[in-house]
Amino acid sequence: MRYTLLLYSNEADFAEYTPADWGELKAAYGKYIADLNQAGVFVDTDWLQPTHTATTLSLRGGTKRVQDGPFADTKENLGGYVVIEVPDLDAALAWAEKCPAAKTGSIEIRPSQMGGS
Repeated sequence: MRYTLLLYSNEADFAEYTPADWGELKAAYGKYIADLNQAGVFVDTDWLQPTHTATTLSLRGGTKRVQDGPFADTKENLGGYVVIEVPDLDAALAWAEKCPAAKTGSIEIRPSQMGGS
């Protein structure tokens, strides 16, 4: 079954990160992705730009609305995702627990409607 791990964090938590801090974080994610690949469960990933770069579109009521920024103003923001192919939710939870994002934010785990077994 295919699951997407949605990685949420508070962007303000990273405001004071030094280049060394970013290097450590990138290395932690690099190891995580390598572990997923080695286990044969890795499908895809991406690290999203900060929310201030977002544009939101809505067609509610037949009217097109475009706004700068995210739809909702929240403390935690979607910062990236990882797609994995594993047998079940328990396996997805086990991989989510190993993700560096679990230490600094939260991870929403959703089964995919398309693709996968």
